Amino acid sequence: MNLDANTLFLVTIYVEAILGLLLIFAAIQNSDIRAVCWWGFAHLLLAMSLVMFGTRGSLYDAISVDFAHMTLMLAFAVTWSGARVFDGRKPLVYWLLAGPILWFVVAHLLADKTSLDIVFLTSCLIIAGYNWLTGYEFWRGRSEALVSRWPAIFMSWAYGSLFLMCAPLVNLLPWEVGNVAFESVWLVVLSFQALLFSIATAFILLAMAKERTELRHKIAALIDPLTGIANRRSFLTGAEKMRLRLLAGKRPSAVLVIDLDQFKTVNDRFGHAVGDCVLRQFAKTASSVLRAGDLLGRIGGEEFACVLSNADSNVAYEIAEKLRSGFAEAAVSVDGYNVKATVSIGLVANHDAIFDMSELLVLADRALYRAKERGRNRVEVADQQRQRKTVPSHDLVAQARSAA
Repeated sequence: MNLDANTLFLVTIYVEAILGLLLIFAAIQNSDIRAVCWWGFAHLLLAMSLVMFGTRGSLYDAISVDFAHMTLMLAFAVTWSGARVFDGRKPLVYWLLAGPILWFVVAHLLADKTSLDIVFLTSCLIIAGYNWLTGYEFWRGRSEALVSRWPAIFMSWAYGSLFLMCAPLVNLLPWEVGNVAFESVWLVVLSFQALLFSIATAFILLAMAKERTELRHKIAALIDPLTGIANRRSFLTGAEKMRLRLLAGKRPSAVLVIDLDQFKTVNDRFGHAVGDCVLRQFAKTASSVLRAGDLLGRIGGEEFACVLSNADSNVAYEIAEKLRSGFAEAAVSVDGYNVKATVSIGLVANHDAIFDMSELLVLADRALYRAKERGRNRVEVADQQRQRKTVPSHDLVAQARSAA
């Protein structure tokens, strides 16, 4: 079955319009990713440009040629702007319009028929440039763990290269300059490749937006929204992974369980807003004190825990003491109030080749309560050998919370 240029042309218009509307609908459903809306409008602009190309011979050339070409290039420029918005950069309005304006100037300075090759080359260069810029914007954000980003980079660069390859081939296929747009075989070539690439690109862009949304939801489920550190579930998962790494390397470790002293009094005296600032200050202080391989998490209201990697008892005690004193200094004044907040820390060091992370947590928790009994604002080290026999091997953190 032969597909004539007229049918392919109409199919391309319908597909571009439908893709544009679907992307805009997806953007309305998830307003957090505004780039999808930009990409939707880009497809609608592509459909509009094709409609204007199809009116050649029926409408003035200013619409069917000039405005059609400028709209086509603007569509690719909008796609590029959407890529910038996707990665948190602002669209560059002047460069957005630079391509269409450049084509208009070249087309009217070289308006005779003998210069059509140069005009066509200019069109290909501008469209290729916008596609390559789109790929470059995606490449700049490659540090974000999105698998679909790489197909988006490839498609953008490949699409641009395809347009650039069309320029040297312009003399190999007949370009009929007449009143009927469908007489040119180039329309079949361009329409067919635009159709295929538009469908693939729209799918990849939507997949990339969807993947980012899922990644953000996953991160939100693992991060404490107030302090920005790991929440209880994320901490326990990370602690188990760290335990396996430490076992493999037979390296020493230590666990800290930390509680803000008399935090309820802080809330009652200064208000919950100041209490939240105190929690954030502790997370900030702890993040600056702990090393890159250590794990920090918020496991309760004002309770935190740390797993120190490759740290013997002396190193662990130094880190715990630095954390205690650093927070006491930083929390003297919080949000303009003389809070003088402090923390108590329970520490347990581990030098065994085989150990139970939950056991270490409960031992550190008991040392914490001993620190509170002895006056708060201090670090207490667990007597691990004396208490180990009385501690079961299942998850004891919840047990310690309820016992307290």
